[in-house]
Amino acid sequence: MPSITSQYLARYRRITADGPGALLPVTGAQRRFALVRSLDPAGRPDVVPMFFAFPYGTVDPERLQAAARRLAARHTALRSRLTVVRGTPVLDVGEPDIRVTLPAPAPGERPADTLRRALASWEPQGPPLRLFLARDEQDRTEDVLVIALDHAVCDGRSLARIADELGAAYTEEGAGSAVAPEETEAELAAYREAVLLQLAAEERADTPEAAAYWADRLRAVRAHAPLPRPDRVPAGALPSGSAEALLPAHDGGVPFPGLLDACRAAAGALYGPDRAVPLGYPWGGRPAGARPVVGCFLNTVVFPAAAGHEPAPEATADAWWDDLDRADMPFDAVVAAARSAGTGWNGALDGLLTVDDDSRRPPLRLAGVRGREVHVDGRPVRGPFAVSVTQGADIRLRMVWDRAVLDDATAHRAFDALTRALRPAAVRTAG
Repeated sequence: MPSITSQYLARYRRITADGPGALLPVTGAQRRFALVRSLDPAGRPDVVPMFFAFPYGTVDPERLQAAARRLAARHTALRSRLTVVRGTPVLDVGEPDIRVTLPAPAPGERPADTLRRALASWEPQGPPLRLFLARDEQDRTEDVLVIALDHAVCDGRSLARIADELGAAYTEEGAGSAVAPEETEAELAAYREAVLLQLAAEERADTPEAAAYWADRLRAVRAHAPLPRPDRVPAGALPSGSAEALLPAHDGGVPFPGLLDACRAAAGALYGPDRAVPLGYPWGGRPAGARPVVGCFLNTVVFPAAAGHEPAPEATADAWWDDLDRADMPFDAVVAAARSAGTGWNGALDGLLTVDDDSRRPPLRLAGVRGREVHVDGRPVRGPFAVSVTQGADIRLRMVWDRAVLDDATAHRAFDALTRALRPAAVRTAG
């Protein structure tokens, strides 16, 4: 039977038989985001925001908008919208229709509140790159700029480049320079080639042997999060809760298997013992031979966290390395393999783990003024809980959760379990 990737490519070729035109194929990672969007009642995409605080009045919205359009003109993914044609997800390439919006604050509203409202009203049919600038008209000390992207057109590796090139375009715009059409066309060709190389790698990875591996690996997995219930959200509370901690780092931080075991401890506190909880984490990179184009090339790999079991670091590491040998198999193919083995798992994830390197955090400079990266808490989250780890001189640990799914007290117990598990892991790396 043809693999899922082979079937997808055959459908794509049929709908573009008269010439691909403005329709581009999508990676397995992008297919997952198309699926997630289709399951959302409002059709909302996953949105990745970056928040930067600037001194009040230093950002010129018109100049920033021109710079953002120049950036999108250079990068195919940033002017393409994920859509479905005859049941087949594709990217529809368009013009760089990017705007900087200055949302009006409600009386007494702070910039963070204004930006939460703006992001919550994201129109699914709009451009994949959007910028919102909230001015603090009360204290007049800082403005907060958010660069927000549809996750289907970017991954972690793209974010730093987007921030860097947006700052460069902001400076260039003052000189009145423009993007040459041949530069746009060359990048379009490079992007198409990168996606086709990625799909070829996924097609090679989507084998019966890999399917059998994942079917066995995920045999006991079920999604255990309770169904969302709005009445769980405390009156007047934000839709999501958060907690964070700063831990000492030694010799490069905690190895990834240690982070997985810590998430296992958190899952045990959330969902109870003796359950195999599906946790997802992004993994991968641009395919060999491809130019480093902006786009979404990170697959989501599933880790079956046996909640309530005492973690064995060596066993977790061995299993993780075996997983990575099959990590190119696209997510939808992994779900299909698991379901064909009768697991009953539908692909829903109870938790997500992302890891960043502090040295690769995306700085943003606009005309020589460096924006200070900030967090805006309380935004809606797609899954029950998500853990983000930033490793550098310290380990910055952050967990967010959906209050319609998990109550605050239980989530805080899970965060405590997470930090307790990570403290000895951090110490072990110094030995």
